[in-house]
Amino acid sequence: MHIVAVLALDTVIPFDLSTPIEVFSRVRLADGTTPYEVRVCAMTENVDAGAFTLRAPWGLDTLLEADTIILPGCAEVLSPVPQEVVDHLRKAAAGGSRLASICAGAFVLAATGLLDGLRATTHWLAAARLAERFPDIDVDPDVLYVDNGQFLTSAGAAAGLDLCLHLIRRDHGSAVAADAARLSVMPLERDGGQAQFIVPEQPPTPRGSTLEPLLQWMQENTDADLTLGEIAAHGDMSIRTLNRRFREHTGTTPLQWLLRARIRRAQHFLEATDEPVEVIAGRVGFGSATAFRERFQRVAGTSPQNYRAVFRRRH
Repeated sequence: MHIVAVLALDTVIPFDLSTPIEVFSRVRLADGTTPYEVRVCAMTENVDAGAFTLRAPWGLDTLLEADTIILPGCAEVLSPVPQEVVDHLRKAAAGGSRLASICAGAFVLAATGLLDGLRATTHWLAAARLAERFPDIDVDPDVLYVDNGQFLTSAGAAAGLDLCLHLIRRDHGSAVAADAARLSVMPLERDGGQAQFIVPEQPPTPRGSTLEPLLQWMQENTDADLTLGEIAAHGDMSIRTLNRRFREHTGTTPLQWLLRARIRRAQHFLEATDEPVEVIAGRVGFGSATAFRERFQRVAGTSPQNYRAVFRRRH
């Protein structure tokens, strides 16, 4: 079980605190298991959260047991970080824990010195203050999040969702992250200077729809060189009717739907296998590796090689 510790300090911003709790708690793998255990921890019995006071069930020692530590922002960004917190975070990092900050939580992470010499981000309103207070950090206010491997930072508000989904992608791949995004009612890709690398899902087709069996068949035959005529014939309808029903039920064309299905399947192979890109291109129905690379770049926003480098599963 992957332990995610969320640190609640005085003046914690409730939105930042609740984001990782909700996102990681709702993740489910294909077999229905929950891969994350979320623990909210604090150094004091009661924590001032502005509009309310909260009581965290875990103390700082849980930071040393955590695989991932999330640092939400605090309203008082210039308040000194307690030395006990700094010491625990440094010790956790030395033990291999992954540390990620949301919004002004970058000030807490920066106080440990772990971001020195690295690129980082925070809420755009606080970026200048972060750069001034910690001149050894390369502060970039124009991105949704920055991934330095063990240490990650995100911008404000909804960027915390982007960061959490990115972590889930790193851990379990794009399909699991896409499910988590839907549960969060979050777009699967957003502009903001950071490649999101998730192929947008097809619009949902209502259960019992006349297209549902056809879509399932197309999903199972992404490796075949399907034509409009073949798709229409399998659905027992004319090409004209096929196009009309696709527009009504999915908002796109049959061939565009098929291309996105192929790219999603390619993502799985890139994450889960060591097969060459040329082999994967054929397995998902592309006639050439060049055509596959061009389509993958257009749909996913990155190359197949870069996608694999980021999301190749190591477990």
